[in-house]
Amino acid sequence: MTRPPLGRLVAVFVALSLGLGGILARLAFLQVKDARAYEVAAFRQRVHTITLPAIRGSLLDRHGQELALSLPAKDVYADPRYVKNVDRTAHQVARALHIRVRVVLHALREKTSFAYLARQVDAAVAAGLEDQQLPGIGFLDDAKRYYPSGPLAAQTLGFVGVDGTGLAGLELEYQRQLAGRPGKRTVEVDPSGHIIPQGVNRDAPPVPGDDVETTLDREIQYRVQLALAAAVKENQAKGGTAIVLDPRTGDILALASYPWFDPARFATTPAARLRNTAIVDAYEPGSVNKVITASAAIQDHVIPLDRILTVPDHWQVGDHVFHDAHTHPPEAMTLADIIAESSNVGTIRVAGMLGPTRIDQYLERFGLGQYTGIDFPGEAPGIVPLLADWHDTSMGTIPVGQGLAVTPLQMAAVYAAVANDGLWVQPRLIRGFTDPNGAFHSAPDSPSRRVVSARTARVVRRILAYAVDAGTGVNAQIPGYWVAGKTGTALVPKTNGPGYSNQYIASFIGMVPAADPQLVVAAIIDKPVTVYGAVAAAPLFQQIARYALTRLRIAPAPRLPLPPNALADQGG
Repeated sequence: MTRPPLGRLVAVFVALSLGLGGILARLAFLQVKDARAYEVAAFRQRVHTITLPAIRGSLLDRHGQELALSLPAKDVYADPRYVKNVDRTAHQVARALHIRVRVVLHALREKTSFAYLARQVDAAVAAGLEDQQLPGIGFLDDAKRYYPSGPLAAQTLGFVGVDGTGLAGLELEYQRQLAGRPGKRTVEVDPSGHIIPQGVNRDAPPVPGDDVETTLDREIQYRVQLALAAAVKENQAKGGTAIVLDPRTGDILALASYPWFDPARFATTPAARLRNTAIVDAYEPGSVNKVITASAAIQDHVIPLDRILTVPDHWQVGDHVFHDAHTHPPEAMTLADIIAESSNVGTIRVAGMLGPTRIDQYLERFGLGQYTGIDFPGEAPGIVPLLADWHDTSMGTIPVGQGLAVTPLQMAAVYAAVANDGLWVQPRLIRGFTDPNGAFHSAPDSPSRRVVSARTARVVRRILAYAVDAGTGVNAQIPGYWVAGKTGTALVPKTNGPGYSNQYIASFIGMVPAADPQLVVAAIIDKPVTVYGAVAAAPLFQQIARYALTRLRIAPAPRLPLPPNALADQGG
C-alpha cells in the first residue's frame, strides 16, 4: 500500500484546522458578540403584548335604566404557523362559531402570524371553542354593544363599530367619556401558542368608561314611538318626528324620528333611517312660525290686543297674491283670532306693521338660523335668508313660515321659550356622568337668554290656548287640562327646481298646562295624505302629551277665561 505524500496530508490537516477554527470563531462570535441580539429575538418570539379593551360605559335614561350597554365577548384569531391540521381545525372552528368553513380555511392558509376568525363572539360560545384547545387558535378579551330595547331612541343613541368606537349619535358625541382607557397584558407563550406559566406575565388593567346619563325618559320615549308610528301609518305619511321637552331645564324627555332602525343592524340599514331628523334636518315650518310674528307684535306694542282688523282671504305682497287656507269674505279679527284661525293674510298684515327689520331681529332672538348648541353630531343651523337678500315677497312668506327652514328642535325651543315666560333655554340630552368609582357628575345647567318679556309670553300663551279652545287646534285638547299650541301646514319645496310641490308638512307644537307649562310637545308629520296639521298632527300631540302628563304626575293648572276680548287685558 502506497502512502499519500506528506504534503497532501499536511494540506488536508491545514484545511481541517482552518475549517474547525472558522467554526469555533463563528461560535465564539455568536456566543459573545451576537448573543444579546439572538436572545432578544427569541424573547420577542415568545413574548406577546395584548391590548385589553376597556369596558365601554353605558348610556342610561334619566332614571338610570340602561339604553345601551357593553357585555364581555371574545375575539377569536388564528396564528397559522401553529395550526397542525388545517382542514380539521377549520371545520371545528366553523362549527363552534357558526361561520362558513371556507372563511376559516382562507384565514388559516394566510402567510401571517395573526388572522381574525370572528369578532365579538358571545362569551359562552367562545368558551366552548376554547375548551377544545386547538393549536394556533387564540382568544382576546373584547366587549359587544347591546341595545336592550332595540330601536328605542335609535337615532339619538347612535351605534358603534366592530372596534367599539362610536360612529353616530351620542355614541359618537361622547366617545371619549364612554370609551375608557385600554390596558395591556404581556405574556410568554410556547411554540404551540399556549401561555408559559413561569414566563413573563404582566398586566396593566384597563379603566372602564363613564356611564352617560341622558335626559330621556325610557317610558315616555317608548310611548312616543308607538304613537308616532301609528300616526304616520294612519295618515299614510312618509315619516314623522316627535319631541317632548321640559321648557324650564331644556331637558329632552323623548325624541323620535320615524322610520327608525335597530342599532344592532345598522350596517344593513338605509342611510336615511340613521339620521336624527329632529336635529340634523331642516324643513319649512309653516304656520307654527306665526308665534314669532305674534310675539314680536305684542312685545313691540305694534297692535293693541283689542284692535279689530278687517281680514280678506287674499292679500298681495310684491308681485304675488297670498291666500288663506280657505276662502272667506272679509272678517273682523283681533290678533288672537288671526292666530287661532291661522290666517295667513292676517299674519302678513301684522308683519307689515312690524317691518322686515324687526321680523328678522325676532327670528334671530328665537334662535332660527343658528345652532341650538345641543351636543349632538351634525346639528343643522337651519336657513334664514340674510335681510339684504329678502325679496319683495319675503314679507308674505317668512312671517307665515315659508321661505325659511328650521329643525324640529329649533321650533320646539321657540315654543319652550314662550312656555318658560320668555326665557329661551338651550335644549340638552345629557344630565351627567358616572365615573368608574360610582361618583355622579352633573352636567352644567343649560345656558339661557331672554327672548321676550314674561308678560308677552303669558299673553302669547293665552292666544295659543284660545287657538286650541276655539281655533284650528281643537284636536289637541286634553280633558282636564288647559292646552296652548299652534297648528302648521307647510308646503314642501320642490327638490328639482324653484317653487313648491303639492305635498305638505303637517305639525302641531304646544305646551301644557297652559297657565304653568311643564311640557312642550312637537308633533310633525311628513307628507300626510290628510294634509292639515289640525288633522294629522294635533291628535298625535294630544296622545303624547296625555301620556307624559300621567307619567310625570303633572296636575292640571287653573284655567283662565279665554274670550278674545279678554286678551285686551294688558296685565297679561
